Amino acid sequence: MMNVEVRSANGITLVPLETKLLEHRKIFIEGEITEKVACEFAGKVMLLVNDDSEKSIDVLIHSHGGEISAGLMIYDIMQSCETPIRMYCLGKAYSMAAVLFASGRFGRYMLPNSEIMLHEPTLGNRVGGNSSTIKSISESLMETTQKINRILARHTGKTEREIEVTSAYDHYFSCEESIAFGLADKAVGIMEILNGNIIN
Repeated sequence: MMNVEVRSANGITLVPLETKLLEHRKIFIEGEITEKVACEFAGKVMLLVNDDSEKSIDVLIHSHGGEISAGLMIYDIMQSCETPIRMYCLGKAYSMAAVLFASGRFGRYMLPNSEIMLHEPTLGNRVGGNSSTIKSISESLMETTQKINRILARHTGKTEREIEVTSAYDHYFSCEESIAFGLADKAVGIMEILNGNIIN
């Protein structure tokens, strides 16, 4: 992220935009979701909760997805955190990012032209090895798919079968379609995100 100028009695200081946003309790998840991103997310949430456990945290997503294990780490933190975490989709929430966005317990908000995409979990790397190894990988992938389907069913109100059918291919949802399917709660504008005064 870029740097921003902060004026004080001592003059002008350049501060990373991410740091400035964190002061306002806003965390970005952008680009690929990796173990590094997940660990940084954990650290930021712990810092903000330690600072004020009652005041809500805003998570702003613009991501095509990423590693399932990293995403599930973020998911576990979000679900076990007693401090309210509100989710915002700023442009796109695809794949694992869609799962994270949809699982927000304290509000799931989208800019009007944002979109969500669901699909079955895929293997990140080329499959290699003998038949036993490939069978084991396949079984693990099926278990992961069922786990993701259960999570999405829990947070959307759909059945696991409905999620399975919907995510059998790359399924894109507009803001309106996301709300209708139970993936999001409301469309919002940038001023509502800045002020945090959203009325459902």
